[in-house]
Amino acid sequence: MHFLRAISTLLILVATSICWSETAKSQTEPRSSALATTAGTITPAANSALAPESPAPDSRLWLEDVEGEQALDWVRKQNARTSVRLQGDARYESLMAAAQTLYESDDRIPYGSYYGGFVWNFWQDSTFTHGLWRRTTLTSYLTDAPEWEVIIDLDALADREAINWVWRGADCLTPKYDRCLITLSKGGSDAAVRREFSLSDRQFVADGFETPEAKGSIAWVDENTVLVALATEPANTTDSGYPSIIYRWSRGSKLDSAEVVLEGNSTDVGLWPVRLEDHGGTVHMMAAQAQTFYESTYWYLPSIGEPKILPIPAKTSIETLYKGELVFSLAENWKTANTAASHPAGALVSINLPDFIDTGDISAVNTLYLPSPTESIGSVAATKSALLVTVDNNVIGGLMAFHVDAGEWSKETIPAPDNLTISLSSASREADVAFINAEGFLTPDTLLLANTADMTTRSIKAIPERFDSSGLIVEQIETRSPDGTVIPYFVVRHENTPLDGSTPTLLYAYGGFQVSMRPRYSGSLGKLWLENGGAYVLANIRGGGEFGPAWHQAGLKTQRQRIYDDLIAVAEDLSAQGLSSAEHLAVYGGSNGGLLTGVMYTQRPDLWQAVVSAVPLLDMLRYHKLLAGASWMGEYGNPDDPEEGAFLRSISPYHNVSATQDYPEIFLYTSTKDDRVHPGHARKMSHLLETLGHDYLYFENIDGGHAAAANLSEYARRDAMLYVFLMQKIMTGPAKK
Repeated sequence: MHFLRAISTLLILVATSICWSETAKSQTEPRSSALATTAGTITPAANSALAPESPAPDSRLWLEDVEGEQALDWVRKQNARTSVRLQGDARYESLMAAAQTLYESDDRIPYGSYYGGFVWNFWQDSTFTHGLWRRTTLTSYLTDAPEWEVIIDLDALADREAINWVWRGADCLTPKYDRCLITLSKGGSDAAVRREFSLSDRQFVADGFETPEAKGSIAWVDENTVLVALATEPANTTDSGYPSIIYRWSRGSKLDSAEVVLEGNSTDVGLWPVRLEDHGGTVHMMAAQAQTFYESTYWYLPSIGEPKILPIPAKTSIETLYKGELVFSLAENWKTANTAASHPAGALVSINLPDFIDTGDISAVNTLYLPSPTESIGSVAATKSALLVTVDNNVIGGLMAFHVDAGEWSKETIPAPDNLTISLSSASREADVAFINAEGFLTPDTLLLANTADMTTRSIKAIPERFDSSGLIVEQIETRSPDGTVIPYFVVRHENTPLDGSTPTLLYAYGGFQVSMRPRYSGSLGKLWLENGGAYVLANIRGGGEFGPAWHQAGLKTQRQRIYDDLIAVAEDLSAQGLSSAEHLAVYGGSNGGLLTGVMYTQRPDLWQAVVSAVPLLDMLRYHKLLAGASWMGEYGNPDDPEEGAFLRSISPYHNVSATQDYPEIFLYTSTKDDRVHPGHARKMSHLLETLGHDYLYFENIDGGHAAAANLSEYARRDAMLYVFLMQKIMTGPAKK
């Protein structure tokens, strides 16, 4: 289990859910889901002088009242206006129908996890919009028509309880896998409830473990004990809105009488309990105390005695436990106190956990893999006889297997398709079974079964082509940012595309939180955009994780302009290459990518005909005061710090809109239920544009959480509206019914 990556799932949008959400391509393994619970240059300095308002006072704070009637009345009017424009377009209904068919198709891959003798899957379609948690045998799963046994019908539960339940996962206690902690969210928010479920009885346990709705997590200790951390009140909540205290909760007792195990600080990002289970069933309870988004203290929590700090670097991500070796990746250089060895940032290393428990010290650090400058480590997961690691080389995937003997690691390459994105969907500790996903921009998803006993793989499932890819090609191109850094980007276009700047081109990027943008197969993108003559560009700009920690750290805090310069360089190169031009170029991003496109809107409005800013951060002087915003100061900086605050003022889209500058039309969309990035960001920006008379569209889904959609139909509506907007702006203009 990758501690910080799992925490990150709670804190930010994994950017791919914005563009590539037709299906969940991985299944969280329930027994390890403790944390499962993105006309000339206007420089920042010059542009800040154009801002019509000073940072304080902010006359639009009323729009930060998420459920306030005045704010919601304004939202409803904006939704109606945008719906008339986009849903009234003659193309909307056909695009919506096509998108819905893709999202709800029965021939999607039913991704699953193998444990307890079954493959477990969560499934949604047009009939079961909330979804089914179900299982089948491995033998049946490998057939074309598996026989599924439904465990929880979430639609029936939602109807029975009159709550819009959204599935967030299950954590089943080993080795029996009878008692499971089910996590459910109301409407897609990050805050969730956890309820104990009995598989043998097929029902929730009366008087079992059940938590109130809150952000946090819960982890099994044994059948009658859990560790729980919930942000339910100020006393146990950090400034970021996450839990600050871990409790030991015994069956039959009240949650408010649970014993305090570990207490963090209000200034932390959060504190989470974690259950690590080794081969042979040995269980270790640990905790991750995140002081910032990228710096954590890791604790070993013995059943008897005081918690012990694990003496590893703060910028470390614990991946998993494998045959006594605690495996983690480094985001900073590390020279241990007890050894002369130095371990560079980006390395995958391990220590012997039983040795640390016995002595309290680290006697040796063992290196599994040291990536080259063009490589980065992706997912890490253990099977019965191997540790699997995905490694990208120049944003192209590969798969390796590692074995350990007395602290010494050896590796071998597992066969996997070439020149595709390779992802670990799931792996089983109790068997030599792992599910591997392979895909590319024009290559539909294929699910591989990896046998780690003989190091073989075979294709077991694949989706059919979702769009006509004949004549389409993929290119990987490089350009240079102003500081000389080489920035790669992918182009998906027709082989006969005229290089005269006339091609409608959608440029997507994220640029933050060490999230890698990798080639993925999107039926929605292909069917709704590429088939209609559009081109697509994916930029691998700094701030991401494509080339390891240094690639990410180059754009932190006051260095963030590098990220924006990178994307500007890509856009300018697209024009120089003749693929597109300002008249036919749109830029799109979500969450942190929404901030990115907001900056593109204010800094270089001359480059775009259209901008899409989804679930965005836009007010960078108040972001740390809104919902989970304080947790991101490790990425963006502190607005209250003089130097960092001045920089944030210079790039904050909300504070850098001019009354006299010509801007492209921008489409902002968000969700009322997003309790991660506050909808106030998009609301206030839209209201500002409305006041200044600039062209914009705004849409807010009343449900949906940070993905701006709560079910498959809402995903389809979101996509249809997006592509109608893009067609209107950079393709053929509005189409009347």
